[in-house]
Amino acid sequence: MIVKPNHSPEPPEFESSRPLIVFDGICVLCSGFVRMVVKLDRKGRFNFATAQSPFGEMLFKKSGLRTDRYETNLVIVDGAVFIRLDSFVAVMAELGWPWRAARILLLLPRPLRDWLYDRIAKNRYALFGKKDNCEIPSAEVRARLIG
Repeated sequence: MIVKPNHSPEPPEFESSRPLIVFDGICVLCSGFVRMVVKLDRKGRFNFATAQSPFGEMLFKKSGLRTDRYETNLVIVDGAVFIRLDSFVAVMAELGWPWRAARILLLLPRPLRDWLYDRIAKNRYALFGKKDNCEIPSAEVRARLIG
């Protein structure tokens, strides 16, 4: 199954062959997702950036995403930009088996995938909490943090 990107027509320029996850740094759910990826990414392939950093904000703008609210992760893999649930699936696919089985979510029609993702994104602070500012990442995450 091929992961079809849900992205803007022109991905932002990014000079790295490593996949990048741009995430809401004050969101407990989003930060937890990054910590999970770090643990599962045995090859250390992923880089990370907070959406609140100048670099992250620039990538959001270039991708046509809002910068006053960060309601999606932005994932760039091989130059393709993924957002919403497609960003989660793209990350899981890069992590290999058994995580790539998450591609089964792509069988859901896009309107349903987007609706499900949007419900969680709009309520993530109420459900999982948020921090007053971006947390200080672990040394392992700091080494892979851009911006």
